[in-house]
Amino acid sequence: MQNQLSQIVKKLDRKPAWLRYRILSYVLGKTIHFVGTAGVKCLYLSHQKAIFKLPAKRRVKNHIGTIHAAASALVAETASGLALAMHLPDTKMPLLKSMQIQYIKRSTGWLTAEASLTQQQIESLHRDPKGSFIVTCEVLDEISETPILCQMEWAWTEKRNP
Repeated sequence: MQNQLSQIVKKLDRKPAWLRYRILSYVLGKTIHFVGTAGVKCLYLSHQKAIFKLPAKRRVKNHIGTIHAAASALVAETASGLALAMHLPDTKMPLLKSMQIQYIKRSTGWLTAEASLTQQQIESLHRDPKGSFIVTCEVLDEISETPILCQMEWAWTEKRNP
């Protein structure tokens, strides 16, 4: 299934990887303003998975010097949302319905979030005019530990004016 996002990613696949993900990060940051403000970077985006990184810059840190809880949730939301968006027909709109985040430990350095959909979830996106499901997102910090556990419930519905 080709939608507008997957067509952009396909066009960028012709570029060298270092340039491809810089362009994609820039475009996503301009489209989703909070993602751009926080500095979330795309490391990989395909129909199979989405990987995003949040550098540990001052603007996303809290008073104890680690990445703020809300910024941690943002990188997980971005990865899970873009994994869904790669399969969502252009006539449908994604909506984050709920997020369950367990903060396990303080993070060390930057965070990387990876998300993917099951084949059953992909089929549901194409078949059902609306629905929802849980997208699990793995978040690791700079030392490959898991500071948070995330489950994002994403819904979709038909756009009113496609």
